[in-house]
Amino acid sequence: MADLMTGTVDGEPASPVAAVRAVLPSLTPAAQSIARIILDDPGLVVRSTITEFSVVSGTSEATIVRTARALGFGGYSQMRFALAAAVAKEPERLVPGDLGPDDPLTDVIAKVARAESEALADTAAQLDPDRLGEVVTAIVGARRVDVYGVAASGLVAADMSQKLLRIGLSIHPFSDAHLALTSAALLRSGDVVVAISCSGETPDVLVPARTAADAGALVVAITNNPRSSLAGVADHTLVSAGRETAFRPGALASRISQLLIVDCLFVGLAQRTYDRADAAIRATREATDRYRNRS
Repeated sequence: MADLMTGTVDGEPASPVAAVRAVLPSLTPAAQSIARIILDDPGLVVRSTITEFSVVSGTSEATIVRTARALGFGGYSQMRFALAAAVAKEPERLVPGDLGPDDPLTDVIAKVARAESEALADTAAQLDPDRLGEVVTAIVGARRVDVYGVAASGLVAADMSQKLLRIGLSIHPFSDAHLALTSAALLRSGDVVVAISCSGETPDVLVPARTAADAGALVVAITNNPRSSLAGVADHTLVSAGRETAFRPGALASRISQLLIVDCLFVGLAQRTYDRADAAIRATREATDRYRNRS
């Protein structure tokens, strides 16, 4: 399943911890239990032979090998070496960073900042520039662009709409499933849909995206899970990363990484349409400046 992983280096995930976290929901129960141990303590894998890890995890060596392959590695040894390299590069990942109810605010600030910086770094490592370029090309040439997202992802959809408006690109954000379905049913070939969902399984986003795909539109998914139902519908999948904790559920943890992808799309689109974008930015800035000066 290595072909399902994004951002690979020599066939292995560029950010192994992020790669494990991304595909966790799609794994079998046995594989999920192994993956959670990897996420909780990647150093344990680094320090353990497969026999030792089998004892610690309570699973067979064959199950561990199958899980490593399902996670995008050639086997346990390859996974162990990749995690060792990641730990050597970022040893602080070995330190638990979950927020506790009694944490002082100084720790809250440090842990939240660390989690968000890790989410940004992991997303950047997984973001395929060629695929990003294909999405930019599709949006530039589209007759109509819709963006679907609900709850925290709905805020990202609105942010994308506002950003692109500043460079003269009009897209239509929908956070209501009924309205999204109404628009999706009227799309056709040459239109583009950007569907945003942390899990990739949100029905309010997934069903309109399927409807748009059936109507002939090109679908772009922004999701944490490259093996999700939404990724299966999409023509292009841009993978975000975010670590879920007790005080930061998945949708909130992934928002910062989704915004990074939107910002990269925005800059790519501004570059591709530079003359129009530059004129639009100047015109909108002048309009808002005049309004503030009058006020």
